[in-house]
This record gives sequence, structure tokens and C-alpha cells, in this order.
Amino acid sequence: MAFWYDGALFEQDSAAALPFDNAGLRFGATVFTTMRIYRQDLTHPLTQWQGHCDRLTHSLQTFGWTPPDWVAIRSGCETLKSCYSILRITLFPDGQEWITGRDLPASLAQQQANGITCWVAPPDYTRSLPTHKTGNYLACWLARQQASSHGADEAILTNYQGDWLETSTGNLWGWAQGQWWTPLDTPCLPGLMRDYLRALLIANGQTVQGQRWDLPQLMKFDAIAYSNCAVQLIPVHTIISGTSKLKYNPQHFSFKAMQQQLTQLASA
Repeated sequence: MAFWYDGALFEQDSAAALPFDNAGLRFGATVFTTMRIYRQDLTHPLTQWQGHCDRLTHSLQTFGWTPPDWVAIRSGCETLKSCYSILRITLFPDGQEWITGRDLPASLAQQQANGITCWVAPPDYTRSLPTHKTGNYLACWLARQQASSHGADEAILTNYQGDWLETSTGNLWGWAQGQWWTPLDTPCLPGLMRDYLRALLIANGQTVQGQRWDLPQLMKFDAIAYSNCAVQLIPVHTIISGTSKLKYNPQHFSFKAMQQQLTQLASA
């Protein structure tokens, strides 16, 4: 597996030296973004290159970290884009960059068509600094591990009021009363795919409501899905909440219409 570190390409059998006192290694002090490369093109609208760079920049400025060499980051992504469908750009407090790649999940098409099972995690698993993508992703990783032990594919993160916030890897979507809903005002990651879908829906004349996903709101949903830049939009057919199992329609017309539009945009 090839990767890019601090301005240089490293091949599968090579290693980059990371100091033992590195804050990223010791404390998870990094910020990152995960970007799907469409048609091996960083300028493709769905790749959202500028959006990923802007989100990283916002976190760097918020934390007061050293800006990276953006030319080197672009060069690294251009080098790796023909090898991988998904690139992860990780930035360290001192301005160094680390770019790795992976392929799309083998089960992605099946999950998009048939949906997945989610497990509702207790509030102890809420992410640290939830409006930023930091290297301290332990809560999300543990929540997803627990979800797997319950026979689920993904975890839904909650707060101490019982509101649903986001999944361990993406943003939540629901369909109720003839319109879309997403938790816009909760302390969770402002996902790039969520923002892209929201703008697309509004441009098509649809309504997207943002409010707390508390129990009264949850009882209204006919269908639920989650989104991120790698998987686009994946419906949910079952949600495990305590001893209860909530069932939803993964082939709901609203999801199918959105998935079809995304497929057309991806091939453009």
C-alpha cells in the first residue's frame, strides 16, 4: 500500500519515521478528512476538493496549528488518486501531512440497495470536539465495535437527553411528513456530503428541516438513512434501541430518487 508523508511518496514495504513524542501519536492530535475521488478527478464536483481543504483549514485555524504545504498535499493526492477510490488527508499540528488510501467497501452497492442495521449507542460514546474531524476517534471506533457485537453495521451516537446526533461515520437523514429532516443544530460534524445533499434537495424544490431528533421526532419517520463522502447515502432498515427493534423501509422512494441523482452526477 503506497502512502504520502511529509512531501514524499512511500511504497508498500517502506516506512516513514514518526517521532515517539509526536502529539498525533500520543494524543490523537490530528485533523483529517476522507475524500472519495470521482473519475480520478480532484476537480469533479462530487469529489469536493475545495470543501475538504476548507474544512481542514477551519480546524487548523481554530486550534492555532501550523498551516501545511497545500501544494504538497495536492501533489500527494494527484499521485495517489489513480491507486485508490478514497483518500484520507491527515494533518499534524506542526504542518506535516499524511495521505493514505483505500478502496470502496465491497458491500457498498448491496447496502445502498437493501439498507443496513444500526445500533443506538449510549451517550458515553459521543465524539470529542464533535464539530471537527480529529484523530481522537476512539469513541466512534468503540461504538462501531459495540454495534457489530449487536449484529449491526453502524452505530448511532446520542447525547444525555436521548437525542440522536449522527452515526459513528456520518450524518443522519430522515423522511417524514413529505419532507427531509437532518439534525442540523446539534453538536455534530457538519458533513460535506450532508451539506451537498441539502443544497441539491433545496435546488430541486424540496424542503429540508433541521431540528433535534428527540423521541417525538423519531416516532414520525417513515425512513432513515445516513450519509458521508465515501458511501454517499445508505438507507437503514433496522435500528436496535435497547431491547426494541425499529423497522424502516430501505427502498423508500425518497432515497431511491436521491441515489439515482447521485449516480447521474457521479458519471457526468
